Amino acid sequence: MKRFTTILLLPIICLLVVSCKTKVASTETATIPVFQLEEFTIEQLQKGYANGEFTIREVTQLYLDRIAAIDENGPEVNSIIQINPDALAIADQLDEAMKEGTLKGPLHGIPIILKDNIDTHDKMETTAGSRALKGSHPLQDSWVAQKLREAGAILLGKANLSEWANFRGRMSTSGWSGVGGLTKNPYILDRNPCGSSSGSGASVSANLCVVAIGTETNGSIVCPSTANGIVGIKPTVGLLSRSGIIPISFTQDTPGPMARTVRDAAICLGTMVGVDPGDSKTAFSSGKYFEDYTQFLIEDGLQGKRIGVYKEPIGRNYKVGELFDKAIDHLQSQGATIIEIDKISLSSVGGQSFQVMLYEYKDGLNKYFASLGENAPVKSLADLIEFNKNDPVELKYFGQQLLELAQEKGDLESPEYLEALATMQKGMREEGIDRVMDEHDLDAIISPTGSPAWKSDLVNGDAFHLGSSSPAAIAGYPNITVPMGFIDELPVGVSFFGRAWSEPVLLEMVYAFEQSTKHRKAPKFLEK
Repeated sequence: MKRFTTILLLPIICLLVVSCKTKVASTETATIPVFQLEEFTIEQLQKGYANGEFTIREVTQLYLDRIAAIDENGPEVNSIIQINPDALAIADQLDEAMKEGTLKGPLHGIPIILKDNIDTHDKMETTAGSRALKGSHPLQDSWVAQKLREAGAILLGKANLSEWANFRGRMSTSGWSGVGGLTKNPYILDRNPCGSSSGSGASVSANLCVVAIGTETNGSIVCPSTANGIVGIKPTVGLLSRSGIIPISFTQDTPGPMARTVRDAAICLGTMVGVDPGDSKTAFSSGKYFEDYTQFLIEDGLQGKRIGVYKEPIGRNYKVGELFDKAIDHLQSQGATIIEIDKISLSSVGGQSFQVMLYEYKDGLNKYFASLGENAPVKSLADLIEFNKNDPVELKYFGQQLLELAQEKGDLESPEYLEALATMQKGMREEGIDRVMDEHDLDAIISPTGSPAWKSDLVNGDAFHLGSSSPAAIAGYPNITVPMGFIDELPVGVSFFGRAWSEPVLLEMVYAFEQSTKHRKAPKFLEK
């Protein structure tokens, strides 16, 4: 079929541990532990628990040891911003429940990392990577943390992130925060992990946990997933509650699971759904969510599917284009029909999305600070801006222009905001994704998720080459990225996105693609 060469429109915005020698960035040689739980899945761990091969406490300790060896020492991936001091005590409680014949849920005994913009009411802080929120302890769990605990997960710790979810200033470097410093890409250590869910992506890929939770406004789950060679699900906005998550955009924000396999991501997704009175968007998910998404994981899930190819991001990187061509050929070999798509929406929609984010950022941050009560370290967006001006670290590498632009905006009754919101949603929904899918009778749209990870550069900031997250992000529709292959030791993913609430059909396709290609490979922590 025809190959695609159009130019990119850049987005706006073991149980036994032994040792071996390998070369890493910090020293000529370093001791890297061989991890006998490497690439373990939820199912493998739970079978091991059931068979008495190991206890939940033993597994939790192994992951903690792995974090100490790989994240804090050795290659120093630096993906974890803090460890839950109660992790082993929680593991003991879950072991005791198993002895009594009780399983809390589908994630019983599974170590999970949360991005550090997701509230937990425990001994861990929630900082969004900002020194302004050091010592901040939310008054209650986020919806996501509560649901994961109810499902039996061990909240092992918090992941580093691009500070304020990468919506603070221009020329930012993904994976850097004032609290956590810079996260590395575990495939090649001087490469960037992408963001803003940088630590979530790197920690899963480096086998520091089984699953991590990220958040996305535009690209912040799918980009770190592609850069770290894992699966990322950015759900329909409203499928998962945002209560207790430090916000950017009420219209576009969503949490989502990041995992090494589609099945693990699907299991985790089903544990977090539900209608939350604290988040009005979740009311729209009533009757549309499933507590078990594994029912949609079928190996012939590509057979008979009609898939549109979103051409606009393709062409900037010929190596990605060649890999994507192979992916298209594979989809066709699995029974899918491929249809080319030139454009999804007018380019002006992106500018309207940016305006909406600025208005909603100011409103959302001020409400979040208020939720922290009288002990909130900062009380308002204006306070945050002043804090940064007086802090020796926060503005060292890049500014806070986006915070300042948001502070200038009015409230959510502003005519400018309301017009931008209506135009944006109509342009990317009815006149965008829905229109294209109706015209071509599509089951999904695909595009490369991004280009191989660039070298981290705290002086010049990020160097994105291509991305395809904007249509699904702006529409609030689902997007799932899955590994597509490698370019010079660096992973690249392919994104499948579609209509609102179409997670089931997207999971059919990404699972079939994953199972018939097996592109995922564990990182080697290379120095190049």
